[in-house]
Amino acid sequence: MEKAPDIAALIAAERRESAKLFEELSPAQWDAPSLCAGWRVREVVAHMSMGFRYPTAKVLLELAKARGSLHRMTDRLARRDAAAHPDRALAGFLRTHARHPWKPPVGGLAAALGHDVVHGLDVTVALGLDRRVPEDRLRVLLDAVDPRAFRLFGTDLTGVRLCADDLDWSFGAGAPLRGSAQDLLLVAYGRALPDGRLRGEEAHRFVTR
Repeated sequence: MEKAPDIAALIAAERRESAKLFEELSPAQWDAPSLCAGWRVREVVAHMSMGFRYPTAKVLLELAKARGSLHRMTDRLARRDAAAHPDRALAGFLRTHARHPWKPPVGGLAAALGHDVVHGLDVTVALGLDRRVPEDRLRVLLDAVDPRAFRLFGTDLTGVRLCADDLDWSFGAGAPLRGSAQDLLLVAYGRALPDGRLRGEEAHRFVTR
């Protein structure tokens, strides 16, 4: 029987590697746009550690201030924290909290890993950095792709089948949309990618405009 992955260990490794990568970015890269609409790299990295730095009571207070809108709350906190902390401190939060047990409200540890991996790709893909997510982490996330979460991410895969070039993985039904597994993971999380990373007759739907 194949041994189940130690997802907590995968999360810790992802956070440490991300911290190292972010610490090596130039000031111009920290200020560059990410794949998250309206956020620079700095806001993405600030958001990645929000769950570690804010206790539940504080999160609920901030959510109340945002009139119950999770999007408004996370946007405000990301912008505030990005302005309040130096670049290296924002990166360092990930290393310091590599073993923090934070999890999103739904999805458990796999969702926590997805949060780290996808936001890391929001940075590296936007900056054109060739960072490859290790296969064991990708496998956990690809196996956890769930249409019930698509509304949260703004994902529309109607008429599309995701087909990975580099792994034996596909998802959905319809016209094949081909690309690397990590790029297709971004599509499943509602991201639009730079032109040239995806192939297929429906690829235009998932390209940054």
